[in-house]
Order: sequence, then C-alpha cells, then structure tokens
Amino acid sequence: MKFGANNHEERCSEGHRSASIIATIKAALSADPDIDSSAIEIRMLGPVVLLEGYITKAADRDRVISVAALIVGGENVHDRMLSRFPTQ
Repeated sequence: MKFGANNHEERCSEGHRSASIIATIKAALSADPDIDSSAIEIRMLGPVVLLEGYITKAADRDRVISVAALIVGGENVHDRMLSRFPTQ
C-alpha cells in the first residue's frame, strides 16, 4: 500500500463513489412505503453491492434486490439478507 497524495486521489474517488451509491440505494428503499428496510445493511465490495441484514416479508427480498439492481445493475447485487418472519 502506498501513502501520499497520489494514492489519496486514486482511493478517494472510489470511496466517494461507493458512499454515493450506498446513499442512493438507501434513499430509494426509504422512499418505498412497502419495504421495511430498517434492518438492511448496504455495503460495497468493489463494484458489488452487498445486501445484508433481515427482511420481515418474503416480497421484500425481491423488491430490495430490484431497487439495488436499478442503480448498479443486476450483476452487481449480492443478496446476503436473512428472513426473520414474525411469529404468530
């Protein structure tokens, strides 16, 4: 790993891009009243979006993946969400 101004410029733009993508996906999920995204964590690993956490409805999985895929493309979305359905 290199340190210094040159390395910062290379790594900084990648970090800003990842933060922007994560913020965009979070905003899109929050705007959808049919999705409970409160327990979903969004991370980036290179160009891949990792969806982690818990869903409480089976339909949420497909909807969350679809929202993320609209932003980064379906091939760049990796689903690691777990189902946690309420007991009756």
